[in-house]
Amino acid sequence: MIVITSPENDTRPQRVPWRRMAWVSWRQHRIALAGVAVFLGALAVCLWLAGVKTHHVYAAAIAACHPVTSAACGGMFTTIIGTNGFLSNGFILQAVPALIGAFVGAPVLARELETGTFRYAWTQGFGRWRWTLAKLVPLAVTVAAAAGALSVLLSWYYRPYFAAGNQNLGLPEMTPFFPGVFDLRGVAFAAWTLTAFAIGALAGMLIRRVVPAMVATLTGYAALAFATGGFLRQYYLSPLVTSNPNVPESAWIYSQWGTRNGTFAYAGSPPDALVTRFCPFGPSTPATVVPKPKIDTLAQCLAQHGYTQWTSYQPASRFWAFQWIEGGWLLALSALLIAVTVWLVQRRAA
Repeated sequence: MIVITSPENDTRPQRVPWRRMAWVSWRQHRIALAGVAVFLGALAVCLWLAGVKTHHVYAAAIAACHPVTSAACGGMFTTIIGTNGFLSNGFILQAVPALIGAFVGAPVLARELETGTFRYAWTQGFGRWRWTLAKLVPLAVTVAAAAGALSVLLSWYYRPYFAAGNQNLGLPEMTPFFPGVFDLRGVAFAAWTLTAFAIGALAGMLIRRVVPAMVATLTGYAALAFATGGFLRQYYLSPLVTSNPNVPESAWIYSQWGTRNGTFAYAGSPPDALVTRFCPFGPSTPATVVPKPKIDTLAQCLAQHGYTQWTSYQPASRFWAFQWIEGGWLLALSALLIAVTVWLVQRRAA
């Protein structure tokens, strides 16, 4: 027998369109998004005020320094870095993506799973995977876009640090690959923020408790950031190797070593004993320390005795290549984490 069910008697929930789901997600998470807007807005104001001060100090230093590599200029540029000491090395700003991941990403699913309200949502025609995507994707795009906008301001703030000639002063904060600043500029900052959000969403799905998920997000993000800066980033591209002693100060130097007639002789810079033996510079007495000659003079002197100093490094011209490589794999990792979260909701949430 065939039973015909009229639309009036069909009690099955109709599928909610995506635009309605997006509106519901906005209503549910507007407070969290407003918190992100306030947090990043306040940070942007602080950066703007500090940046104006830094740019003024830098302009005054440029006007007074001739040449830029003089000792007096070195002191002035050290003053620039100390103008906003809590921002100069960038490490305090590394917490921004982690905080967004913990306070926005972790609760997005954990709160629903902890309170059990997700069961009601699934009876309204949302479905598990559509419900998960509607909650994660708009939020992920929003926080990544906000972080990208902030990174433009960060790039402006640090512009005096990376102006031509500053790297010759020997200040590590004024090199483009400095670990505290590299991932605050370009596309890396938005990519790290997106990854932190994805880590938080996955932690919330796995743990199903808001506070433990937040702690797990902070821990997981810190571990990933440390591993990337300390180990992974240096393998993005093969370093250049040169025997030229005048490696640009803006370069990221991996390692240095010396050979003698093609055989390894020492690691790092030439030992003091070797310099004193073959390349003394100026008179010495028991009460004084013999100064070292200039680096190019030292290299020429050691070369006469069969020694060659080698350096492996990444040139500053590869900064954007490193940015796109890091942004690319972080984007892929974020997509993978979100996909795993959706799959887990389908398999385990009930």
